Amino acid sequence: MQPIRFAIIGCGHIAQRHAQHANHYGVLVAVCDVIRNKAESLVASCQTNQQENKQINDQSTNQYNNHLVIIYEEIDALLLDDLALDLIVICTPNGLHSLHSIKALNAGYHVLVEKPMAIKTADCLLMMEAATRADKRIFTVKQNRFNPPVVALKKAIDAGALGKIFSIQISCFWNRPAAYYKHSWHGSADLDGGILFTQFSHFIDLLYWLFGDVKSVQAIAENFSHQGMISNEDCGAVLMKLNSGAIVTLNYSVNSYRKNAEGSITVLAEKGTVKIGGEYLNTIAYQEMENGPLEISGEDKGANQYGAYQGSMSNHGAVYESLVNALQKNTEYYATAFEAMKTVEIIERIYQSLF
Repeated sequence: MQPIRFAIIGCGHIAQRHAQHANHYGVLVAVCDVIRNKAESLVASCQTNQQENKQINDQSTNQYNNHLVIIYEEIDALLLDDLALDLIVICTPNGLHSLHSIKALNAGYHVLVEKPMAIKTADCLLMMEAATRADKRIFTVKQNRFNPPVVALKKAIDAGALGKIFSIQISCFWNRPAAYYKHSWHGSADLDGGILFTQFSHFIDLLYWLFGDVKSVQAIAENFSHQGMISNEDCGAVLMKLNSGAIVTLNYSVNSYRKNAEGSITVLAEKGTVKIGGEYLNTIAYQEMENGPLEISGEDKGANQYGAYQGSMSNHGAVYESLVNALQKNTEYYATAFEAMKTVEIIERIYQSLF
């Protein structure tokens, strides 16, 4: 079976994670960024990582050491070349996900798009329509679904172990300093979309995946400490009612002092109370259940490290494993494009309730 051939569009922080896994699970053929030195730095960092990582096979190492990764500055130039690609990974700013995904789909390639799928539901629909026309697939990144406590909670809910769910509290208290927004697309209305898209869309994904769709939304928000850096809010509070009848409260902020404080989901239900906590939904903070504790298995992979700040959990290896199995063995991918669209739709509804 031939290895999957990848290209990456957008060479920022998260692209480093993708490049490592793309060349571990297949072959990284090309990278693209409008700022050429970012693309060059990505290839160079992967060379260093591969030389240090003994688990990467010799073929993968040779791909980098022989400088066979082609660097582009324009996506159209990459798509016009005959690179025999299988899949293009979209790691560009949020507001460009739709444009770049549709270009790749129209060129005949499968797409893996970083979160969020887009920052407008209408754009998600256009992406899905393009995939249907091209007979290609859109894969999305929802790596927090692989957090061991989240997996255990999903299993318990699906088995009915919690009974009727009454209420859910989601807390997202992170820190993003001024340096994060300096000379960056972060914080802009057209490329970022808001902190619910850039920082906290994984929590909205889990809300939908674990508990179902949202019936009604009310929200308030303010920008207390990021004026001139963020075009929208830097914190907010949301009250939602689900189709199931459960009540959801969401409190979110990037104003946590100096560092991330908490990323948690608390569930109060007929047969138990569970809080998944830590900074990144990576620990069980509390549980009391009629049918016994959650069955936790799997390894905590830690958070993605970005120098001055940390991101969500580093489960991209599981994302790529599911992706490769879907393409090579025709197995079911762990997250659908429709689910990714629902995340965008719920966030849009929250923002619309503010105005």
